[in-house]
Amino acid sequence: MDLSDLHLVSASEAARLMRDGVISSEQLVEACLTQIHAVDDNIQAWAFLDPEYALTQARALDQHRLEGKPTGPLHGVPIAIKDIFDTADMPTEYGSPIHAGRTPSRDATAVALLRGAGTVIMGKAVTTEFAYLNPGKTRNPHNREHTPGGSSSGSAAAVAAHMVPLAIGSQTAGSTIRPAAYCGVVGFKPTHGLISRHRASPLSRTLDHVGMFARTIDDIALLAEQLVAYDENDPDTQPRARIPFTAISAEEPPLAPMFAFIKTPMWQRSDDETKEGFAEIVEQLGAQAEEVELFPSAHEGWQWHQTIMGAEVAHNFEREWQNSRVLLSAQLRAQIERGREVRAVDYQRALKQIAPLHDSFVELFEQRYDAILTPAAPSAAPRGLASTGDPSFCTLWTLCGMPCITLPLLQSADGLPIGVQLVGPRGGDARLLRTARWLSKKMAEA
Repeated sequence: MDLSDLHLVSASEAARLMRDGVISSEQLVEACLTQIHAVDDNIQAWAFLDPEYALTQARALDQHRLEGKPTGPLHGVPIAIKDIFDTADMPTEYGSPIHAGRTPSRDATAVALLRGAGTVIMGKAVTTEFAYLNPGKTRNPHNREHTPGGSSSGSAAAVAAHMVPLAIGSQTAGSTIRPAAYCGVVGFKPTHGLISRHRASPLSRTLDHVGMFARTIDDIALLAEQLVAYDENDPDTQPRARIPFTAISAEEPPLAPMFAFIKTPMWQRSDDETKEGFAEIVEQLGAQAEEVELFPSAHEGWQWHQTIMGAEVAHNFEREWQNSRVLLSAQLRAQIERGREVRAVDYQRALKQIAPLHDSFVELFEQRYDAILTPAAPSAAPRGLASTGDPSFCTLWTLCGMPCITLPLLQSADGLPIGVQLVGPRGGDARLLRTARWLSKKMAEA
């Protein structure tokens, strides 16, 4: 096998090759480090990377396997961790000078689960400041003059540039789906509360989700299986039966899926290439896609999201606001100021809208649809690095806690990816991956 191409191998294939003894984790990590050395000066996806420590982890995992000890499903596979998740052996600085040099004593629950699955924690991926809007140093791998999106910018870019096959991030509005779309990888935001956020820097308990990045749906399914677990430290997780993501996502649907093409009031923000691309997809799907008007009660969802996020961000950053305000970006200071003005009655009213709003979508799915089809963003990645782009095509689904996946199925005239987003009902995560696989195959055959 040509070891120089190992960085191109998917996580699922790499795990299989290691189980079969064809390659070692050390060889895979070395290939990824070679790729990082070749491309990261232009992309800057990493907030922390210690090559020798990554290799030390890999060698220990190889020795573990050679001794015949049990191995996890992702044994030896390198993964990038967004720098808002605590790592006991690496700094976690939240993309802020306020926490420069911060070294946690324990792992975030998601990181601990990944270690248990056998991954090599390659390093910490760049995040925007506290996973909000102020951009980090990362650039888009397809064109370094364009944004990679945010807030999980380093995670998306590292996977897109073949530095690692997997990464985790987060989403409070569009922070997984948007950078995945801009960077041309598969991004997955699961149902709210499915994955623990314990010891990850919080923006909003109501809206925060753990997100995933990979280059294939198979890899997303494999990664999701390792992360979904009850954690008493995250009150939004619940005990549940194990979800067989890999098996369900690989199945053929019993019937060809039906898609509800919903433009939402944000459609007017879409550029012509996005509109034309979705018109082509709907035409290719034929009878399997129907345009559906968003019900009027959902039109206030963006305002409800803003109210909830503002109030909860102001609460979560009270210490930084009081002690280190001058070190916060102008964007985050403005958000905190807005949040401090939110009235309790308005906050509670917005919270109470989420359940009936989602119930309306459940009715839509139960009528005849397997997934909502909608853009991941208004366009391909915008030129310029002062902004991470527009999250408005993700906001409503994040508010409802519904699972979302973006697929790199379209491309702009200048070669930048355009993401196609699918949305499912809460708890329908594995079936959503199955539907995404069907759509990917359908578009490949077109």
